[in-house]
Amino acid sequence: MGFTTLSLKGRALRLLGQREHSRAELLRKLSPHVQEGEDLNAVLDDLQSKDFINEARVVESVLHRRAGRLGAARIRQELQSKGLGAEAVQDAVAQLQGSELERAREVWRRKFGEPATDPQTRAKHMRFLLTRGFSGDVVRRAVQGAEASDEE
Repeated sequence: MGFTTLSLKGRALRLLGQREHSRAELLRKLSPHVQEGEDLNAVLDDLQSKDFINEARVVESVLHRRAGRLGAARIRQELQSKGLGAEAVQDAVAQLQGSELERAREVWRRKFGEPATDPQTRAKHMRFLLTRGFSGDVVRRAVQGAEASDEE
């Protein structure tokens, strides 16, 4: 049976089998495939009632996959783009705040490994961490901390 002949529910289950999806993501991905007489919302309601679509699991999945590489700002943006509720996004970001500095240092260590020897290189290191979604304060402390720990 080819992908083109799958029902909406079949397509939804295939997507959910690959990774956790929010209701909004499934709505966006499946809308182009709705045939006349099909009710996408009814299919999604059914999947949600059977716990195939679960907002908490989507949040947990994103945190598990992305927290080791991205800062709270980028993760917040990714969660919001998945159409998750504001409260779920805030709770997830709050969970990340405590480990933000350690995660930034680890991302820095994997990418660069050694402290910058000049201001241009240091600025490059800081820009890299900023684009990963770490806050300016955390980036400054991570890069300074890396330099200080190597000098001891």
